[in-house]
Amino acid sequence: MVVASTMAAVSCAAPEVPENAKLIPVVHDKGYQISLGGLEKLHPFDIAKYRRIHDALKGDGLLGGGNSHAPDPLSHDDLLLVHGEAYLKSLESPKKVATYLEVPQVAHLPAFLVKKGMIKPFVLASGGTLKAARLALEHGVAVNLGGGYHHAKPDSGEGFCVIADVPIAIRKLRKEGKIKRALVVDTDIHQGNGTIVCLAKDPASFTFSLHEDDIYPVPKEAGDRDVIVPAGTGDDGYLKLLEHWLPIVIRQSNPDIVFHVAGCDALVGDPLANGRMTHEGIARRDAYVVSECRKRNIPYVMTLAGGYSDGAWKAQYESIARLMRGESRP
Repeated sequence: MVVASTMAAVSCAAPEVPENAKLIPVVHDKGYQISLGGLEKLHPFDIAKYRRIHDALKGDGLLGGGNSHAPDPLSHDDLLLVHGEAYLKSLESPKKVATYLEVPQVAHLPAFLVKKGMIKPFVLASGGTLKAARLALEHGVAVNLGGGYHHAKPDSGEGFCVIADVPIAIRKLRKEGKIKRALVVDTDIHQGNGTIVCLAKDPASFTFSLHEDDIYPVPKEAGDRDVIVPAGTGDDGYLKLLEHWLPIVIRQSNPDIVFHVAGCDALVGDPLANGRMTHEGIARRDAYVVSECRKRNIPYVMTLAGGYSDGAWKAQYESIARLMRGESRP
C-alpha cells in the first residue's frame, strides 16, 4: 500500500522545469483577467489570451522552479509618472472608460464593477511590465504575459488601452537610477501612438515602430523611427525590414534596456489588419529581437500587446515556449 501510494504521488508530480526555461522569468497573475459580466467579449481582443498562454506554458512544464513571478500593481505615484491626475480620476467614470475601451455598453455599468473588473487588471498587468523589467535587468530576458498597452496617452485612453505601462516602467527605473536610456521596439502592426506621445519629450527614450500605414490609428504620431509595413506582408518581407532597421536603431539609441511590444496582429487572418505572417514568422521575429539584444548584453522585456485572430494567443505561446526551451532561432 505504501509503494502504491508513493507511485501515485510521483505520477501526479509536476514535470521538472528544463534548465533553459529557468533562465527566463515570466510574470503573470490571475488578476490580469478582465471581467465585466460578459461585456468584455464584445471587444475583438481575446480577453483570455494571457491565461491561455500561462496555462499552456505551465502544462508544458516550462513554468515553475522559480521562473514564475507575481507582480505588484502600480501605485498611484507610479501612475503619475506619466498620467495626469485628472485622467486617473476619469477612470472612475464608466462613461469615460467605455470610450477608452471602445465598448459603449460599459457606460451603463456600476462604477465599482468597472474599477474591479477592468481598471484593476490593467493596473496589475502594468505592474507586471515593471516587474519584468526589473527581472530583465537581473537575468537578461524576461516576459510579462500581459501589458504592451501602447495606445494609452498621458491624458486619454484609446484602443483598449488605459495605462501606459511601458513609459511608466521606463520612468520608474530611471527615477531609481537603474537605467538611463531605453528603447521601445513596437512590432504590433498598429502604431504605438500612445507610447510615442508619452515619450515625445523624453530625449533618453527612443521609439521604433513597424506598422501598417492605412489602419488605426489615423493620423499617425511621429516616433523616433517609424517603418511602414505594406499591407499583405508575409514572414520574409517583415523580417527583411526588421533585420535592416533594428541594428541601426539600437546603434542610434544606445539603450540600457529594450522593451518589446510584441503584438501578433500581423498574422494572416487578423480582422483588424492586413498582414500575412505565420506563427513561425512571429517566433522568428521575436527570436531576432532577443538575439540582437543578447549579443549586445542589453536587457530585454517582452510585453504581449495586441492580436485579434483566433490563433493569436497560440502564436505568442509558441514563440515564448521556444524562447524558454532555448530553441528560438532568428
